[in-house]
Amino acid sequence: MSEDFLKVALAAKEAAAELAPLPRAPKDAALRVIADALVSRAAEIVAANALDVERAREGGLSEYMIDRLRLDVARVEAVAEAVRQVADLPDPVGEVIRGNTLPNGLELRQLRVPLGVIGIIYEGRPNVTVDAAALCLKSGNATLLRGSSSAYESNTVLVRIMQDALAGTEVPAGAVQLVPGLTRESVKELMRARGLVDVLIPRGGASLINSVVEESTVPVIETGVGNCHVYIDAEADQDLAIAILVNSKAQRPSVCNAAETFLVHAAVADAFVPRALAALAAEGVTVHGDDRIAAYGDVVPAGEEDFGAEYLSLDIAAAVVDSLEEAVAHIRKYGSGHTDAIVTRSVSASRRFVALVDSAAVAVNASTRFTDGGEFGFGAEIGISTQKLHARGPMGLSELTSTKWVYTGEGHLRTGAGTVIASCAAGDR
Repeated sequence: MSEDFLKVALAAKEAAAELAPLPRAPKDAALRVIADALVSRAAEIVAANALDVERAREGGLSEYMIDRLRLDVARVEAVAEAVRQVADLPDPVGEVIRGNTLPNGLELRQLRVPLGVIGIIYEGRPNVTVDAAALCLKSGNATLLRGSSSAYESNTVLVRIMQDALAGTEVPAGAVQLVPGLTRESVKELMRARGLVDVLIPRGGASLINSVVEESTVPVIETGVGNCHVYIDAEADQDLAIAILVNSKAQRPSVCNAAETFLVHAAVADAFVPRALAALAAEGVTVHGDDRIAAYGDVVPAGEEDFGAEYLSLDIAAAVVDSLEEAVAHIRKYGSGHTDAIVTRSVSASRRFVALVDSAAVAVNASTRFTDGGEFGFGAEIGISTQKLHARGPMGLSELTSTKWVYTGEGHLRTGAGTVIASCAAGDR
């Protein structure tokens, strides 16, 4: 382990111990100071980001990915506002999840507590640097941030501004740390920092997530890629279906909750598919369709790789299916477990779809674009978890905590015959 990495990891661990017992007020105050600092130093952030964008464009990065990377003053202000929104959210730390008095008189409570030091490995979007730090701080955690090299200048300035802001608060400035280095070795150091890092959260494409899950010795909360589907049922309102499909795909195609495939029930394909192709073409979307879709218009022939793709662009795969069950089978085969939607007027069809689709979020007559911590009212999110242990779906503040059991007695002693209360404690009652 390099000296540079060990320095920031130890600083984060020390900060986590100081941060964990802090009540809500100083954490909220620190977040508001951070938000103000981001706005007041927006020009500095935008200048650093311009260097990242220029380098990304010279490197041939697509315009969709550059859009994820870009920060302007308006976006910086939006990031700052998201931090203020996190400050306004209830503090999960100390929440009593359950509790009762046992038959022997012990008072038992299960409380939310911080996880400790959270390492986050992410790609592209530098706003994640601030979102992640804010969520971790509010939930009492220190964070080690490892963004992509494409956003290194932006991330360096953002972390510096947050640390400068924290220096004048009760929250230790070491609670927000940037993992040093631009090479993959620095990522590996974070993945191998068991004992210094309590949990690791990867946020990005399939190759990044798979690499972290397979190679990390630190426990991982797996966030998933977004191969999201919109299924148009035989009982769909077709005007509504067109609107939902176009919004799910084209409103912002470079994000994980954008639709990447639509499926159409054969009973409505003749009426729906030509309208869908025209509506998507009007938005600049290229359709990769199976043979049955191709019968209705000019599309790119779709293969296995298309149905498994997370395009993150104005591309979408499409297929005609003969039943709801066939649509579900397609989603189970190719989907990522992120978000899948059904458009239907049938209550029984929607209930069956919800019951059969095994995804973190299922939408009924609504766009896939709503799977988001902010839209769900959680504030900024750390990612969308597609695994089934600890957290699933948008990961807000509560998902960044663990629990501890606290039991309180009056000199309770466990014996072979049951429970007794020590006489010294009993005499004090």
